[in-house]
Amino acid sequence: MAPDSAAGSGPTARRLVLGSQLRRLRESKQISREDAGYAIRGSGSKISRLELGRVGFKERDVADLLSLYGVDDQSERESFLDLVRRSNEPGWWNRYNDLIAPWLQDFVGLEESASRIQTYELQFVPGLLQTERYARAVATQGRPEAEDEEVDRRVRLRMQRQRMFAQPKSPRVWAVIDESVLHRPIGGKSVMREQIESLLDSTKLPTVTLQVLPFALGRSAAEGAYTILRFAEPEIPDIVYLEHLCGALYLDKAEEVETYSKASHRLAVDALTPEGSRKLMQERLREF
Repeated sequence: MAPDSAAGSGPTARRLVLGSQLRRLRESKQISREDAGYAIRGSGSKISRLELGRVGFKERDVADLLSLYGVDDQSERESFLDLVRRSNEPGWWNRYNDLIAPWLQDFVGLEESASRIQTYELQFVPGLLQTERYARAVATQGRPEAEDEEVDRRVRLRMQRQRMFAQPKSPRVWAVIDESVLHRPIGGKSVMREQIESLLDSTKLPTVTLQVLPFALGRSAAEGAYTILRFAEPEIPDIVYLEHLCGALYLDKAEEVETYSKASHRLAVDALTPEGSRKLMQERLREF
């Protein structure tokens, strides 16, 4: 079955769709990864990376794999090769490649392609909901003297990521933040006042749901921050993104995603309702 050449809203999603389709073709012919790798002058591990969409595709490799898998119909082959070309198109974030690590580039591409984003934050306002001044305070770690051109570009990158909300098929964002986020004075009172006002405004968007996990609960269903990315394309599995000091983890095994999905359901129950969260933010705003 030929892939939908329009699948995914960005090159990262297209790579995932293409890899998934190639895996299905290989498995239908009962060909091992090692044999498929040999056919393209590579290894089984290379086939694994291609099928997971972790690396870019070469038209020659895909053409050889299609021949190996018995795909002879010219229009079907062209659909695959067209998707190869589109998956190799640079994303808008490529201009920031010198600023962001490869693992974060992958996340930005997946984020852009997701149909639903679920996130839990303990320390900061989620990046997609940050104001420019708040983002700048985070980037400089609260030290204005640290501002430079690199910080400016990092902030522009974050603001660019938020433009997805203006797109016709904007992903739905569901965020739970710990109440401490509203009390941590990132950038000072003026910045936090503006940030909370912005959060209140964002809750008016039909695509954003925001809940606050109150201090009074005394516990959390999750030990740390995480994001679940869900996709409209059935070929793309849900992905859990976990960031740490040295990089990030991408979890896509069904049992791993299910663990975090259950945590998200628990957080939704434990947190204040969206309306209750709005009232709490309004109270915090009055305190300023």
